[in-house]
Amino acid sequence: MKTSSQETSHRHRLRQIFQQGIEAVQGETCVARWLKQHPIKGSVHIIAIGKAAASMAQGAINALPDQIEEGLLITKTGHCQPFEDNIHCVEAAHPVPDESSLQAGGQLLHFIQAIPVHSQTLVLISGGTSSLVEVLPQEISLADWQRTTQWLLANSFSIDQINAIRKRLSCIKAGRLAHYFADRRVMCLMISDVPGDDPGIIGSGLLVPERTRDEAWLAGLPGEITGLIQRAPPLPMENDPCFKTIVREIVANLADAKHAAESAAQHMGLQTHYHEEFIDGDAVEAGRHLAQQLLQGPPGVHIWGGETTVQLPVNPGRGGRNQSLALAAAQILNNHPDVFLLAGGTDGTDGPGEYAGAMVDGGTASRGIQHLAGAQPLSWYLEHADAGSFLQASGDLIKTGPTGTNVMDLILGLKVAH
Repeated sequence: MKTSSQETSHRHRLRQIFQQGIEAVQGETCVARWLKQHPIKGSVHIIAIGKAAASMAQGAINALPDQIEEGLLITKTGHCQPFEDNIHCVEAAHPVPDESSLQAGGQLLHFIQAIPVHSQTLVLISGGTSSLVEVLPQEISLADWQRTTQWLLANSFSIDQINAIRKRLSCIKAGRLAHYFADRRVMCLMISDVPGDDPGIIGSGLLVPERTRDEAWLAGLPGEITGLIQRAPPLPMENDPCFKTIVREIVANLADAKHAAESAAQHMGLQTHYHEEFIDGDAVEAGRHLAQQLLQGPPGVHIWGGETTVQLPVNPGRGGRNQSLALAAAQILNNHPDVFLLAGGTDGTDGPGEYAGAMVDGGTASRGIQHLAGAQPLSWYLEHADAGSFLQASGDLIKTGPTGTNVMDLILGLKVAH
């Protein structure tokens, strides 16, 4: 096995590659770049919603310093930053909505209705929007909505399935928000946090009509949820006149982050292997699969991206999908020197808690067991969704803080050549 200093150097390089992948899709950078390439004339009102709302709004302010009349930001608790007095920031709940999400929804509608008809509106949307802001029909309570969201999160539903249901329980999602703009000109810039970059899925499609209405798959939901769906208002049609004054563009996605990571690794003189496959499904299975690929594959940096899910037990422990994926990979990589795997959320969060994910290697399993004094085997932590406790003991957790973006998860492997 290599010396500690060599291992530290390899881990440092992998962390740098991860960081440069994130920086390439950072909201401030992407929004400012797009607006400088596509200038907006006249006065502008800003609405920014999502985990990257503050960063995206700052990008707009940088690109349009003398045109911003007023702005409203709605973001995750702890993600606000200081702005001038004309930019108001509201914090709301994520990933499970609460009363603050409804309050944010009310403030959003009030802000829109006060925008002068002649002013251009710049709407900036990033991941987390679906939970952060909502306006519910009178027939659906906050408790109904929370139970639905918690059930979906706990049963490994994909993000597009969760958003499809949230849309149907809303007065603003699936394009319904477009009605409130009443023919005002709207430019909507989005950071994609969904597979395929479908604008109708990002943020539950606040300004995008639902293009598919196949609801057969909804039949498998609990009766309580299907009953709520039946009480919600109908979805707007794709040819509704409210969409005529709305333009939508995606300014950053997962592929951008992966390519930036690839470029960073190449600049370090490392061989790179860019994997097109989207990594989804069960996090534990994905971690084991990627570790096997890494062991059997050629030396160099391997780059994947995606978004997995975790089946939560009744009393889950600490850590999100990336920590579960990384710990499952560590189980396979055990005692294999010079092999490293990093899995992290590009938004800087991975489930509840302050960590973005983890970076594991061939010694992770033994380090964790040693520091935990053999309290439980590694497999126990995976089964109880408590990967975070093990990875904290092994010293492999990654903390970035809020990143100003969200393009799902970046997974990097490094196999050192001999």
